Amino acid sequence: MQDERVRYNDSDLQEFKKLIKEKIDKAEKDLQLIRESFINDQNNGTDDTSPTFKAFEEGAETLSKEQNSILAGRQEKFVRDLKNALIRIENKTYGVCRVTGKLIPKERLLAVPHATLSIEAKNMQR
Repeated sequence: MQDERVRYNDSDLQEFKKLIKEKIDKAEKDLQLIRESFINDQNNGTDDTSPTFKAFEEGAETLSKEQNSILAGRQEKFVRDLKNALIRIENKTYGVCRVTGKLIPKERLLAVPHATLSIEAKNMQR
């Protein structure tokens, strides 16, 4: 049974902070790779091929850019959510469910460090 603490202690918060900073570093590197592949506009040498193949190539390139754009947006949101979690750590409100006001279990925060809802609150949303 979960104890009724109001917040995580400073030692726990430092542990979460370290985890979140590591995740931010990785997420920002991943975002940079996505952006680079989005910007990468190399010609694959289809200029001298049949117009049909060129159309397929351009269609695939457009689809790939759209997918990269969606991925980049998701990754940017993930980084923003992680940075917001760092702010909550500094404010010592990290790990408190914004709906129930109860402490989110440590296991959940280790799996989803940017979580702001307990499983109980998530289930109430459905």
